[in-house]
Amino acid sequence: MPRKPFAPGAALVAVAALAVGLAGCSGGPGTDGDAADAKGGDPAATSQSAEPGRYQTLPEACGLPSRSTVRGMLPGDGQQLSDAEADKLYGGQADITYDTDRRVGCHWTRETDAGTRHLSLDIQRVVSYDAAVSDDDKAQGIYDSKELAAQIPSGGGTGSSPTAPPSKSTKDTKGAKGKDTGGAKGGEPASGKAPAGKASASGKPGTGAGANPSASPGGGASGDKSTASTAPPTTDPSAGASTAPRVLDGLADAAFLNDKLITADSGVHRDVTVVFRTSNVIVTITYDQWSTDKSMLPESQELQDKARSLADELADRLAE
Repeated sequence: MPRKPFAPGAALVAVAALAVGLAGCSGGPGTDGDAADAKGGDPAATSQSAEPGRYQTLPEACGLPSRSTVRGMLPGDGQQLSDAEADKLYGGQADITYDTDRRVGCHWTRETDAGTRHLSLDIQRVVSYDAAVSDDDKAQGIYDSKELAAQIPSGGGTGSSPTAPPSKSTKDTKGAKGKDTGGAKGGEPASGKAPAGKASASGKPGTGAGANPSASPGGGASGDKSTASTAPPTTDPSAGASTAPRVLDGLADAAFLNDKLITADSGVHRDVTVVFRTSNVIVTITYDQWSTDKSMLPESQELQDKARSLADELADRLAE
C-alpha cells in the first residue's frame, strides 16, 4: 500500500494549535484572577481604612454664637446703640479664609470708657490624608500640640509641667510635714531638716518641714522648682486654683482653658483662651480685656465664666 506524502507545514500548524490550547487552559484563569485582584484590591487592606470625621463642612462662624451671648461678652458703659450700630457690633466681622469648608473665623471688638474687649472665634476642620489615621485621631494630635504649647498642667491644677510626672520632692515634703516625729524612710532625717553643712536656696540651713529633703547639695534647686511650680504668678495676685490654666472636664471630647495677665505693654490686659475638640473639629475661643489703667486688673473669674459659657453653647450647636 503506498504511503501518504509527508506535509511538514500541516504538522507545524497542528503543533502550534496544540500549544495555544494548552496555554489557554493553564494560563487563562490565572490571568483573570490577577486582573480581579488588581481591580478589587486587598479586602484586608480596605477594611483597615480609618473612618472619616463627623464633620464634612463648617457653619458660618459669625452666626454661630447667639446674639445675647455676644452682647453679654461685650458690655457697654451705658451708651445706647442704634439698630445699625448694634447689628454691626454684635454681628461680628468674618475672618478671611480661602476654604470655608476647612477653616472659618469671626471677631468682635467693643471699646468703652472702662477699656476694650475683644472676642475671636476660630473653627478648624481637620482631614487626615493617611488611610491608617482617622480624622478624629489627626485632630486629637493637633489639639494635644496646642495644649502642650500652652503648658497646661496635665492634672488640671496649678501643679507641674503637662509632660512631667509629679515631682518626688513635693511628695517627700508632704511626707516630712506629716511625720516630723516619726521615723524616716530611706535614711532621710525624720524631722525633714537638711543634712548638716548643706544650705537651702536662700543660703540658710534648711529647718523644719519647709525644707526639701531631696534638695541637691549646695542650693536645693529641685526643691525650689517644685515650690515655684505650685505658686501662683507674682504678677497676678488674683490667680488661684479655680482660675489657673487647666484641663476642662465635660466639654466636648477634649478641652482646656488658658489665662494670661499681661502687664508689660503700655496698658494691662488679660487673655482667656478656651480650646476644645469635637470629633474632627477644633474650636478656639479667645476673649480678652484691655485697660490703660494698670491699677485696675481685669477680673479673671468673669472672663473665664463667659468664655466657658460660650464654649458650652458652641459645642451644643455643633452637636446638633
